[in-house]
Amino acid sequence: MKTVKGPGIFLSQFIGQQPPYNSLAGLAGWAAALGYKALQIPCHDKAIFDLQRAATSQTYCDEITGLLAEHGLAISELSTHLEGQLVAVNPAYDAAFDHFAPAEVRGNATKRTEWATATVKQAAAASAKLGLSAHATFSGSLAWPWFYPWPPHNAALFEEAFAELARRWRPILDEYDRHGVDLCYEIHPGEDLHDGVTFERFLAKVGDHPRCNILYDPSHLHLQHIDYLQFIDCYHTRIKAFHVKDAEFVKNGRSGVYGGYQPWIDRAGRFRSPGDGQIDFNGIFSKLAQYDYAGWAVLEWECCLKEGDSGAREGAEFIRRHIIPVAERAFDDFAAQQDDRASVRAQLGLE
Repeated sequence: MKTVKGPGIFLSQFIGQQPPYNSLAGLAGWAAALGYKALQIPCHDKAIFDLQRAATSQTYCDEITGLLAEHGLAISELSTHLEGQLVAVNPAYDAAFDHFAPAEVRGNATKRTEWATATVKQAAAASAKLGLSAHATFSGSLAWPWFYPWPPHNAALFEEAFAELARRWRPILDEYDRHGVDLCYEIHPGEDLHDGVTFERFLAKVGDHPRCNILYDPSHLHLQHIDYLQFIDCYHTRIKAFHVKDAEFVKNGRSGVYGGYQPWIDRAGRFRSPGDGQIDFNGIFSKLAQYDYAGWAVLEWECCLKEGDSGAREGAEFIRRHIIPVAERAFDDFAAQQDDRASVRAQLGLE
């Protein structure tokens, strides 16, 4: 059995314009002082991490790992959530997502997709040079505007959408396979891979690709009323990354799962700091230990109420408290009997 590694922290929500949040060195010192052991590093901010350099320069990657090692830190994964989103964008969302791309490809969906594809592939090379085994991303979405069956369900539309999604991602998955890195899609509303059924459909379309895996975040499952513990039972062989993020859903008579176009603080379903919501993290960490999850437990801090630094400070201890140091032997080994064949046959009355 394996012990979950942690605590780690996803940096995206903490990058800012002022020290220590405006450089990787500053963020590393800040995270280490809070007790974190790893950083999940986004690839969209060159001031924090230069993905192009990392994809081509082992020297640069060694400098990054050396910098973090000075603070007692490792990298859990790189993240291309924003870039992965742009691999597949329905035209309804062109304007909303265009700012995720560099200026030179905005307004041109074909060039934007080409840029996103190349960038996510670069992250495979960078991950390998950094000695990482997993990478975090989004799938993007072509079918999401029709997530609710009105107008009525159109089987041909979804068949074509998932066939195209697989066509775009298959070469990227092959690139990750070439570099020995698992590509982990965060299962997330707004993405075509937003629950177990959609992941299975995509997985079938890419031929059960060995690098097609899951970033498990229970908050997004809870807010869809999915059994997030049973999800681990179903997909544990594909779960290769893990966000520790809490959520709560409080039923009321005015709005529900879809949120009523309200800000987060007014929704029935809201993200909360770890320990402030409804997620059963004791159950999650037990399941992950049971199934030999060997990756990191990474805080993704999002909360509609609590201030970020407080959430980060509390999150490190929260994760540390939930990690289960797995046993190296069974608790009842002291009472074990000899297991030679003659003894076994004697107990069965066969000798």
